[in-house]
Amino acid sequence: MGTAEADRPGARVSVRAMPLWRIRFARELPRYLIGALSIAGLAASARFAIAPPRASTPAASLRAPAPADRAAEGYASLFARRYLTWNAAEPQASQRALASFVGGGMEPDAGLQLPASGEQRVEWDEVVQQREPVAGEHIYTLAAQTDTAGLLYLTVSVVRQHDGSLALGGYPAFVGPPAAGPAQPSIHLREVADPSLATVVERALRNYLGASAGELASDLATGARVSLPGMALSLESVQRLDWSTGHSSVLAVVQAQEARGAQYTLAYELDVVNDGGRWEVSAVQMDPDA
Repeated sequence: MGTAEADRPGARVSVRAMPLWRIRFARELPRYLIGALSIAGLAASARFAIAPPRASTPAASLRAPAPADRAAEGYASLFARRYLTWNAAEPQASQRALASFVGGGMEPDAGLQLPASGEQRVEWDEVVQQREPVAGEHIYTLAAQTDTAGLLYLTVSVVRQHDGSLALGGYPAFVGPPAAGPAQPSIHLREVADPSLATVVERALRNYLGASAGELASDLATGARVSLPGMALSLESVQRLDWSTGHSSVLAVVQAQEARGAQYTLAYELDVVNDGGRWEVSAVQMDPDA
């Protein structure tokens, strides 16, 4: 009987020792997972609220500013001058002036039909804006001062062809000026309170405006290069003297007068340095070497 009981299969119970931390971890794991998921959800919600996702711009649609094409600018300027300069008594002169621009692809005189009488001259013109709608094409906006119609704005399309030559990209267009508003002088600047600095700036500007290079040199920092104005002026007064935003220069608003009696209100920025307690000027308004 004992042998039969020994051979009969039966349930066995094994006892195995486990560290307490593993038992606690296995029991608490579901709670940890739920907590982690909740925190992740809250973090994602906060991220979307603070910085919502924005549609990214494909790299192909980003275009760097078109490099300046001086030849194309000159071509547009020359066309504008010839297009806006005419004499109704000499229509052939206008046609000859524009013939090299229009060729056979446009109407004679670029579509310009002169009136029965009158004339117009361009006193000056200047490119004030450009854009590049497609590679190789520049559209220039030119300001042109005429003697009869006043200040006009004209857009001219210039194409750089495969062989490198220039050509008009179409008819011109009269447009309005670039958007502009009233002057916005700087505010919230800190006034220069150092009397010694104010004295140096006023003296330097007096000598600068008066083209007194020798006197000005005494207030210049070592290595400073200054280009004197071509028209000598006398400094009448310094109206304001403020620190620039970065406190590396001062901004001076002055009144000056020229020999003929004309008076000007002018603004100058002067880079200043303090060398051992002595203020010196390292630049006035512009860099002559740039």
